[in-house]
Amino acid sequence: MASSTRQRPEVTQPRLGAIGYLRWGWRQLTSMRTALFLLLLLAIGAVPGSVFPQRSLDPARTEDWIARHETTGPWLDKLGAFEVYSSPWFSAIYLLLFISLIGCIVPRTAVHWKSLRSKPPRAPKRLARLEAHADGEVADDLEQVREAATRVLRKRRFRVASHDDASVSAEKGYAKETGNLVFHTALVTLIIGVAVGHLWGWKADVVVPAGDSFVNTVTRYDTFAPGPLVDESSLAPFGMKVTKMTADFNDREPGAQTFGQPRDFEAHVTGTTADGEDFTDVVKVNHPLEMQDATVFLLGNGYAPVVTVKDADGKVLYSGATPFLAQDGNYRSTGAIKVGAATPEQFGFMGLFLPTAYIDPDQGPVSVFPDTKDPALALSMYTGDLYPGGRPQSVFTLDTESMDKVTNAKGTDQLRIWLKPGEGANLPDDRGTITFDGVERFAGFSVRHDPGKGLTLWSALAALAGLIATLTIKRRRVFVRLVQDGDVVRVEVGGMSRDDDDGLPEVVQEIRDELVGQSRTS
Repeated sequence: MASSTRQRPEVTQPRLGAIGYLRWGWRQLTSMRTALFLLLLLAIGAVPGSVFPQRSLDPARTEDWIARHETTGPWLDKLGAFEVYSSPWFSAIYLLLFISLIGCIVPRTAVHWKSLRSKPPRAPKRLARLEAHADGEVADDLEQVREAATRVLRKRRFRVASHDDASVSAEKGYAKETGNLVFHTALVTLIIGVAVGHLWGWKADVVVPAGDSFVNTVTRYDTFAPGPLVDESSLAPFGMKVTKMTADFNDREPGAQTFGQPRDFEAHVTGTTADGEDFTDVVKVNHPLEMQDATVFLLGNGYAPVVTVKDADGKVLYSGATPFLAQDGNYRSTGAIKVGAATPEQFGFMGLFLPTAYIDPDQGPVSVFPDTKDPALALSMYTGDLYPGGRPQSVFTLDTESMDKVTNAKGTDQLRIWLKPGEGANLPDDRGTITFDGVERFAGFSVRHDPGKGLTLWSALAALAGLIATLTIKRRRVFVRLVQDGDVVRVEVGGMSRDDDDGLPEVVQEIRDELVGQSRTS
């Protein structure tokens, strides 16, 4: 028996082409799945911002972290781990999220607007198949029962429509989709608010010892981070002086877990606003100073030993309060004194300030309490170029790359200087003297201008309100079908919901009970 094989024709796959691929890519980008994925990615991308110190918030701590991690620090810096929220990859995520949300919101808004203007759909023929169902009988005529059903449903704030004489359709919960759209629109405006703050906002940090002042100019700040569209010459001309910096530490119950912990920090300030009005205020950790064009936060505090350095002829080379950066809860602080006016060779000091000094046999000089009970200054000396290559450096550190250690008189070890307030020491090789005159406190301020913060705040509140509406409001449809049977009308009520709705059966039962309880209207 001969057999023949029929050769199947080859299947030609359709080709999308350039426009087809663009449409496919747009649909993928504007899908809800992609928007949720980008939101998750944005949250994950923000994690390094809370793990690693951020240069915009605390540049000194950031540089210190990089210096202590010589291998990983520079690589993380290249990846933007210390400037997460202004890094290109983080910006790309929220830009894609912005586009995805816009592409999702616009068509859904059109669909929702159409549903708001349309009537509830026609009632199904078999309501018993719906997820909630109840039936009963009413001793009345069909028209009266249909009107009663309309009244009952409207009383429960359903939108009602009758497509025929024997049924009533009702729907409610449109605010659920409205809340959903409000939530996604608020996310878009929140992203816009963040972008406005990034483009036209600026951040700056300044350390101000008690008794000193600063004005709102770029040159006065220790760090200044402007947005791409900020005109640095147009900053609001306000000024501020720190009259007193106070700190309250728990000095009761030695040995207790809370001993030495701070109770409060206060920076007492006076100043002049950009409009020329004088003010007096107290800046606290959770109580910033609000002005028209800037907000001043108390970011940190510490001690600033007052040091005077003179040359061999008694000429003052350096004098003033020098901020030291706290390293632990007892304010064991590190700092640098840079004597750039020294000749023929510059020199500087690196050292420790100890508010309550104690020489530990194992750890060396430490502070056992954060307040100035017994202050001391421990210094080591270096000579050479203070600013090699003209590179900027932190006020708290000394770049010793182009400097040499100064040894003691015997030349056997590095020179160590230990000073208490009011004491002084002679510097080797006839370089002059250094005296420890006293201790001032300093306030570390973060000054910020964010023109988008109002939009960001209201967007966040709107997003919260929209999310609550989305999660709490139920989208329900209820149908009533009527059949005249002699002197009675058989009533059938069915309901359905778009989401899990445990309360729907109870609602359907209540509507049935209200209709069955109706008496004939005369």
